[in-house]
Amino acid sequence: MKKRIPIVLVATAVYLQLTAQPAAMVVNVNEVKASVQPTMWGVFFEDINFGADGGLYAELVKNRSFEFFKPTMGWTITRQAEGDVLVLNRKEVNSTNPRFLRVAARHPQKGDVSLLNEGFRGMGFKKDLRYDFSVLYRQQKPGLKLHIELLDAAGGVIGETVLTPEKSDTNWNRQAVSLQATATEPKGRLNLWFEGEGIIDLDMISLFPSDTWKGRPGGLRADMVQMLADMKPGFVRFPGGCIVEGYDLSQRYEWKKTIGPVENRQMKINRWNFEFAHRPAPDYFQSFGLGFLEYFQLCEDIGAEPLPILNCGMACQFNSAEVVPLDELGPYVQDALDLVEFANGDATTKWGKVRADLGHPAPFHLKMMGIGNENWGPQYLERLAIFTKALKAKYPGIQLVNSSGTDPNGERFDQLNTALRSNNADIIDEHYYRRPEWFLQNAGRYDNYPRNGSKVFAGEYAAQSDRTVSVSNRNNLTTALSEAAFMTGLERNADVVTMASYAPLFAHADGWQWTPDLIWVDNLHIIGTPDYYVQKLFSLNKGTKVVSLTANGKTIAGQDSLYASAVVDEKSNDLIIKLVNVSGKRKSSNLSLEGVQSLRGEGTLTVLQGNEPDAVNTFGQPAQVAPKESTVSIKSNKLALSAPAYSLSVVRIRMAGGKPSLKKNSTKQ
Repeated sequence: MKKRIPIVLVATAVYLQLTAQPAAMVVNVNEVKASVQPTMWGVFFEDINFGADGGLYAELVKNRSFEFFKPTMGWTITRQAEGDVLVLNRKEVNSTNPRFLRVAARHPQKGDVSLLNEGFRGMGFKKDLRYDFSVLYRQQKPGLKLHIELLDAAGGVIGETVLTPEKSDTNWNRQAVSLQATATEPKGRLNLWFEGEGIIDLDMISLFPSDTWKGRPGGLRADMVQMLADMKPGFVRFPGGCIVEGYDLSQRYEWKKTIGPVENRQMKINRWNFEFAHRPAPDYFQSFGLGFLEYFQLCEDIGAEPLPILNCGMACQFNSAEVVPLDELGPYVQDALDLVEFANGDATTKWGKVRADLGHPAPFHLKMMGIGNENWGPQYLERLAIFTKALKAKYPGIQLVNSSGTDPNGERFDQLNTALRSNNADIIDEHYYRRPEWFLQNAGRYDNYPRNGSKVFAGEYAAQSDRTVSVSNRNNLTTALSEAAFMTGLERNADVVTMASYAPLFAHADGWQWTPDLIWVDNLHIIGTPDYYVQKLFSLNKGTKVVSLTANGKTIAGQDSLYASAVVDEKSNDLIIKLVNVSGKRKSSNLSLEGVQSLRGEGTLTVLQGNEPDAVNTFGQPAQVAPKESTVSIKSNKLALSAPAYSLSVVRIRMAGGKPSLKKNSTKQ
């Protein structure tokens, strides 16, 4: 009598035998599914996590004009007697920058009267680099010299110079002087002490490194901009999300107050100053040294389309939920109309002339604008209708981005999505902060979306390793690969999703309020997370046409833990395949490449992987999870591809034979 083998074991053996076989995939470059917009992959910037002041804006002095709620926050003041250093207020004369410091001294020795600034969690100084100091001053009684010192963490002097005021009148004057750091210090400070006898008023005490982006005085931190430039993003969304709304409308972002001389830009509290009790930031304010002109200039510098987001007359609905009455919405709408003129108008227009007078006579060619951020409900829809009518009447070519609320599903989303589509909204902004499992499960989210009508902007997304608004969230390999899997679905449906951006963008290691974040910095260093490299690989391998990629005639969106998409770059005549393996086992695939006469014998293979799903990049090990490049062989239009465990693989192959016909196929994968 033969021993019976349990059916479950037979089934298991068959399954293991089948899964051990390489997956058979077919790429057909003549079966075009969609066009990929140049704006497909971009970046989202918000002044959170000290992303602007203390981050991208390279100013090293915190509270340089004494406008924080506590006027001397960030400063340690040493004086000989009461009255030697006073904070004065000239609100009636200068409402945008009312406070200044008055220093009176009588032959002080070093340290008798001094001003010490702590910077943004310290100041980063680089050995042999020049630092540019400047100050606005007026002399009530001439006779004082300013000694300027760069200090290390222990208080030692690592750079010094002297500024002798040149003007003795009582008008405000600006004077600058430079000094060089003699050592590298991540937690430095700036010290000013006074020599002589006299009385002087001080404002806008400033210190910038000389190695700003493109060497612009008072400019941006170069390594942070370079990380963005290296991605070649299709767009930059700015100035953010929730800071556009403000806790209440008095704290909303007002673009007109962020242009012109920096001393005339009215400082405002950053809404992330007090939002999270678990991460308080009482010294977080917005100087607006990084303002709308600088945002537009940044976009121009890195070849990205600008996407400004404007307040729609609503404050954050999680906070005050304050709204402007409809009959008082006019100034808000006018700000939107004026912004288009500022960006695109010639010098004969009011706001085009303002831009030209600020040093940029050429237009910025603004093509799109967002109205509101994560706003919802009927109050949003009725205000949006007023904005849309006014903007489309004057600028019909401007594409408007509309909010679908805070979540990718639920009653809020359904109400907005239905209403916006019925109103033929140009672009609908969807946000997703979810666990990695959600991203894997939703790789096919857009497979059945309407192909015509409103397009989708995947405006904010980030996989949360723990949960949303958790201090335990980490940018690990698991979050990055789950986003990559989701992005293959975005790319596959590029006729629906025309734009996408991870959020938030930057975080300071010593000053963050929210995690995870794409790029982390301290005062001297910068690291890309695994999520950053995913975004970069997709952006650098964007292509122009989505082409068919199937296994067993089906889209590859989770079968055997694999996710994939394919595009053709018509400019370079390259075929680009992206394959994500979210399992802990290596996966082998045999790809048949159809639709071209021949392919070059070799292709480029770039692989992002790590030793374990929890792998992260740190300042000590910044490249623990980073792309590595090699070559692959193509024989008879076939490619054997082995995807390592926990990896994103990008294959780029030059089509050396005839070019594909690239005829649009209306059948969805």
